[in-house]
Amino acid sequence: MRIGMVGLGKMGANMTRRLMQGGHEVVVSDLNDDAVASMAAEGAVSSENISDLVKKLEMPRVVWVMVPAGDPTEKTLDGLKMLLSAGDIIIDGGNSNYKDTQRRGESFKEQGIHLIDVGTSGGVWGLAEGYSMMVGGEQAAVEHITPIIETLAPGADKGWGHVGPTGSGHFVKMVHNGIEYGLMQAYAEGFEIMRSKESLELDMHQIAEIWRHGSVVRSWLLDLAANALAEDVNLSEVKGWVADSGEGRWTIAEAIALDVPAPVITAALYARFVSRQDGSYAAKLLSALRNQFGGHAIKKSE
Repeated sequence: MRIGMVGLGKMGANMTRRLMQGGHEVVVSDLNDDAVASMAAEGAVSSENISDLVKKLEMPRVVWVMVPAGDPTEKTLDGLKMLLSAGDIIIDGGNSNYKDTQRRGESFKEQGIHLIDVGTSGGVWGLAEGYSMMVGGEQAAVEHITPIIETLAPGADKGWGHVGPTGSGHFVKMVHNGIEYGLMQAYAEGFEIMRSKESLELDMHQIAEIWRHGSVVRSWLLDLAANALAEDVNLSEVKGWVADSGEGRWTIAEAIALDVPAPVITAALYARFVSRQDGSYAAKLLSALRNQFGGHAIKKSE
């Protein structure tokens, strides 16, 4: 099958490579001409722009979009909407908000164009390990792209599934990332507790390696933690500043709307906010209050 790939960031480029390894032809497009040339050198079909990409596809055309969520995705899909015809398929493999995906899906449906949302997990390891994919969209359209999904997945029958209508793939991926926040925070707190027990002189990398095999808390995230600790157990080159890409916030907002308690995911998101504060005003006020009611010592700022 010949597929269009719009967006050649790390994940888009690696997905293109995996598709080509699986025998698919991929026509590529990106704002960075060097990225297009690099993929063409590896066997992809280059295009000058999205319009040229569409011309090089056979009907029904399939275009996979891997650009940042929000305005970049909106503009890219709007551009494709003017170039594609009834029966064509657009796949949004980014982290779009599922409500945006539902809105876009209804708009595309008016022209007979199918919008499939694929919540994609796997990061930079997906090329070798395969991607976990949560697929939302109409059954017939999903069946048409199944050979593509099976190529990208860890196996034809594992690591992916058609989870529901348009928007459901991005919804499930949103919750997936919310859970990821909580798991990561639990590991981070546990290792900090152990590292703070200086009298025991614990080796964080050794413990991570022990837990990786047979332990109830073993996981791929723990494998990655062990990798990071093997490189530098003190993480001396890493600043404790943690970003969030939005999915955690959306998950919490959805939990509130559904009256579902989600204290772990919420606390994990707030911990990321704390990581970005230098000289938190709230922490300063807490210290001042402790001094006021209990005479506790205050550390003066330098």
